[in-house]
Amino acid sequence: MAVNQDQLQGKWKQFKGELKQKWGDFTDDDLLAIEGSVDKLEGKIQERYGDRREDVKRWVDEWFDTHGTQREQTSS
Repeated sequence: MAVNQDQLQGKWKQFKGELKQKWGDFTDDDLLAIEGSVDKLEGKIQERYGDRREDVKRWVDEWFDTHGTQREQTSS
């Protein structure tokens, strides 16, 4: 996931509502457990959407792009 910890924490309140709306398998308990942690978000994506995790990750990156937060470029 290209979104970093600071980005997720900074936009968490706004992001979590749209995450739950778009990807309905995330529960309020999931969102409380994640609470702005990139690692925990990735784990929940894997747990809830194992076969579609790339779709969810792509949506997360696009959300941050459209909400004015630049993604950190990772070198592969």
